[in-house]
Amino acid sequence: MKSRTILPFNWRAELENIEVVDAIDNDIILLDKPVISSAFQYPFKVDVSTSIICIKGTTEGSINLVPYKTSGPYLITILSGQIIEYKSISEDFSGLFIVMSSKFTENLMPYAAERLPLSFSVRDKPVIPLDEEALEVMMTYFEMIKRVIQVKNHPYRIETVRHLTLAFFYGAGALLHQIDDNRKQTHYEKLFEKFLNLVQTHYKEQRGLEFYAGKLCITPKHLTKVIKSVSNKSPNEWIDEHVTLETKALLKSTNMTVQQISDELNFPSQSFFGKYFKRVTGMSPRDYKAKG
Repeated sequence: MKSRTILPFNWRAELENIEVVDAIDNDIILLDKPVISSAFQYPFKVDVSTSIICIKGTTEGSINLVPYKTSGPYLITILSGQIIEYKSISEDFSGLFIVMSSKFTENLMPYAAERLPLSFSVRDKPVIPLDEEALEVMMTYFEMIKRVIQVKNHPYRIETVRHLTLAFFYGAGALLHQIDDNRKQTHYEKLFEKFLNLVQTHYKEQRGLEFYAGKLCITPKHLTKVIKSVSNKSPNEWIDEHVTLETKALLKSTNMTVQQISDELNFPSQSFFGKYFKRVTGMSPRDYKAKG
């Protein structure tokens, strides 16, 4: 049986025209206003965490099936293991990128990881709008990290960069608190958020409406009413989209076979899995994998 391998997102290949890249090995890479192509034709999993300080321009896509549409300035943070799908990136897009390995982020605050904004706030709200003052603060953090990285003989370079990066994310966490204080969620919106979190946790094993309604202590009928009211989609549509998004990412960014993916997602058979995927997407898993 072939082993499952998530292929890394190759930032250096994507940005090969950038002459100067500030980095410490593969732990942290800074990209200063690179030109990003919109050549991503399918969902893919990332094995790095990335924060993008968008200075201008617009982007549209989804992170773990949660759609976003942004217009700069804003901060977007994508965590390792999440599934990204781009729909569009404007030609005038300009941003600063902080790309971090899993090893780097895990070592940011090992003695109190549960308090790190990177590990909780941005997972639920990866896109944060910035006013001019907040944009200036984020850009200042970026420049401070960049200057430390450029001092090659700095005896505590990586340690200093870690602390500056931690400060960067606490700054992002403070912005999230301001947003939450200014806008209170409705009861339906809170239920919708809890439902999405449950789906993201259980979609590989549970695809029935009754399971999620039970977890939320409401009836399936009421759950359907809530989700449709907030999102204009049914709960089953959200569940199907999570399953097919994961399937698309595994088909395109791993060496797993269709049978292995069927097993990974706990389908009773490859045939059942194939029919399910075709019902939702209009094509078979093999056809999607072969699609250019």
